[in-house]
Amino acid sequence: MPHPKIAKANTAVMTIVLSQQVGPQENNAAKELLYYLERITGACFEIEKAASAAAMPKPAIALGEAALWLGLDEPRGLGEDGFVIRTLGDSLALYGGRRGILYAAYELLEQLGCRFFTPLCEKVPTCENLALPELDCRQVPALEYRYHNYKDFTAHPSFAVKRRINGPVPIDEDWGGHLAYAWFVHTFERNILDPAEVFDAHPEYFSLVDGKRLRERTQLCLTNPDVLRITIEKVKKALAENPQCRLISVSQNDWNNNCTCDSCRKIDAEEGSSAGSLIWFVNQVAEAVEKDFPDAVIDTLAYQYSRPAPRQIRPRHNVCVRLCSIESCFMHPFETCDDDARAVKRPDGTSSRFITDLQDWAKVCNRLYIWDYTTCFAHYPMPFPNWNVLQPNMQAFVRNNVKGVFEQACGAAGGSTDLNELRAYLLAKLLWDPDCDLEAHMQDFLNAFYGAAGPEIRRYIRLLTDTVEQENIHVGFNDSCDRPYLTPERLDQYDAIFDRAAEQVQGDPIRLPRVEKARLSLRWVRIKNRAMLEGRCDTAEINTFFADWKAHGLTRIDEWVSEQTTHKALLRPVWRGTDFLQNWWEEGKERH
Repeated sequence: MPHPKIAKANTAVMTIVLSQQVGPQENNAAKELLYYLERITGACFEIEKAASAAAMPKPAIALGEAALWLGLDEPRGLGEDGFVIRTLGDSLALYGGRRGILYAAYELLEQLGCRFFTPLCEKVPTCENLALPELDCRQVPALEYRYHNYKDFTAHPSFAVKRRINGPVPIDEDWGGHLAYAWFVHTFERNILDPAEVFDAHPEYFSLVDGKRLRERTQLCLTNPDVLRITIEKVKKALAENPQCRLISVSQNDWNNNCTCDSCRKIDAEEGSSAGSLIWFVNQVAEAVEKDFPDAVIDTLAYQYSRPAPRQIRPRHNVCVRLCSIESCFMHPFETCDDDARAVKRPDGTSSRFITDLQDWAKVCNRLYIWDYTTCFAHYPMPFPNWNVLQPNMQAFVRNNVKGVFEQACGAAGGSTDLNELRAYLLAKLLWDPDCDLEAHMQDFLNAFYGAAGPEIRRYIRLLTDTVEQENIHVGFNDSCDRPYLTPERLDQYDAIFDRAAEQVQGDPIRLPRVEKARLSLRWVRIKNRAMLEGRCDTAEINTFFADWKAHGLTRIDEWVSEQTTHKALLRPVWRGTDFLQNWWEEGKERH
């Protein structure tokens, strides 16, 4: 008996079928299937809307309600993101949640050989006689919130859907929407109480540090009843004005200086953590807004001084705690890294490691999110050999009751180097499935994106990771370019690999520029270290680097200042462009 076909000899065998009561997500999933199936087969496919099971054409690729007409039992527990794909005789059923039905369409296409590597790099096979595969696939992600902010995703929402990112990328509702925040982090000053407006009249609203209420770089006094009242009022107002948002952040500013007044200090001492007064405060906000906004979740940070979990107080069911790994070493898995110097202090002076804090929060919080870091923010191009920790750390998050992860990345509008396209692709795979075959996905990407240079790029990655692992080199999120794996001798080894990579793709107008763009990371480290460590400032070399940087469409090198400011700093020489500023954030967000 011949195997069922999707298309035969450039002719469509199956029809894409929807019910007449279809939603916009099913419509778009069907259109995507039609577009890619026609590219694969050269056939012309049709989308038909049927009124009933009896009226539907067969064989069919049926989506949503129409999939049930094929005999698929309605799946339970899929949520908004889960899906089922099942071959039923000579037809195919796709069923999923609001976003899940779109993910099902893209999963089917990947099963047929398609790959979506970047917005500008995808693989679509050609197969004029396309067999119907035997599929029985059910996928529900472990993480309800999946987000990273690499440029290829934030600037291309349609690509973010293909890679199953559902955090605050501006994805239209017709394409599944996203989990949106009414306020997003560091909101004590930005959204609740601005000391420039309030401090003179009410210094008691702000943190007491060393016996003095702070106007600059302050936090809120969380035991002040007026602060609580004002916060509740503003949170309710923000939720009412943003009905599409379930999440709202009530969280500390991006510096230290938590309040140590008698009342705040007493709670923190009893709880063994400065998160004590924070959770005590946020719980009251969450309780107050629940009646009017029963689906809202109040999000806060476990960050720097508030990172260790409290001993007794528990976050309410409608509170989300976002634990931040900012102090950590990112070269070794959190569970095995021995860099105790990166621990944080508790109020009693004892230290706490990140993995301990993760495990402690997992025991007390039912909605735990993570804010993790995947690059060097002071030097975006700097090689950051975290490739071997991405999977074990994601697995550790999921094992410890984490429900959402944000992998903070290079946020430059033009993207960056350091193989960011590959890292963005792999992180999206891990956010969906922490146990995926990561090496296979890496090889798949390298072969397509770098072509014949792919094996050399893999060799470069392996040499970087072997070096930091074998020499036990610890690297944080903001370290300098003079780390032991970036010596001139090591850079010579890396450059030799890139020489071979470039030779493999000579004459390839697509892949050779990608190799040379990736090599910019090594060029940056050389000129940075020569200027700052050796006192050798080669103006021509620096200017050529920045000309090449811009020619690749790249913008910021440092998270907080423009490439022009970084260029000026290197010529002076000054360590970072932020050294020209009184406060590191003063230059503001990047202008597009």
